[in-house]
Amino acid sequence: QVQLVESGGGLVQAGGSLRLSCAASGGTGSTYALGWFRQVPGKEREFIAAINWSGSNTNYADSVKGRFTISRDNAKNMVYLQMNSLKPEDTAIYYCARGQSYRTSLAGNYDYWGQGTQVTVSS
Repeated sequence: QVQLVESGGGLVQAGGSLRLSCAASGGTGSTYALGWFRQVPGKEREFIAAINWSGSNTNYADSVKGRFTISRDNAKNMVYLQMNSLKPEDTAIYYCARGQSYRTSLAGNYDYWGQGTQVTVSS
């Protein structure tokens, strides 16, 4: 059974940094892409970043390019999201998800999701 468990969220001041982690198990190995999304109440889930199975290719939303970095460690079955220069508008629940391709930003193309971790950025 596929399981994704996020951690690392919290409260941070604007301009600060956080590193999110996602522990993957049960079929999220080196053949799949992994992605990060975020969601605020009343809005659709928003694509943030994705990475291919080897870690050699990444895809980012324009809103986070240059500030966020996605990486993965297949030996540890982990995917990470380093978030720098955080803004209040980055406040959301952040989810990791398994997908077939790092190129896709559509939530419907990701089939397994974690439970999410809250990130709150104060101004």
